[in-house]
Amino acid sequence: MADAALAELEEALAASDLFDYEVKPGGVLELVFDDGSRIVVNRHGAAREIWVAARSGGFHFAPREGRWIDTRSGEELFTALSRLAGEQAGEAVALRRRG
Repeated sequence: MADAALAELEEALAASDLFDYEVKPGGVLELVFDDGSRIVVNRHGAAREIWVAARSGGFHFAPREGRWIDTRSGEELFTALSRLAGEQAGEAVALRRRG
């Protein structure tokens, strides 16, 4: 399930031209910004979560009803990544899910 979410995220990143991204082995995506900062998104198999590391902190997302939800704030993964990427890019970012 995490692999499908990461593939969907990769599609959304490919559709955006606001920043670069790199796909790393082991289910890791790195968003790379003009200032050299990064957001790292990876699946954590043992916890069955998706983890996000951004300049503003670390976030854990667990599957709930077909979506990935932040275990502390309740924010959805794509919404959170749009906000975090916008903070680091210094401009509005809207990463969209399929469908």
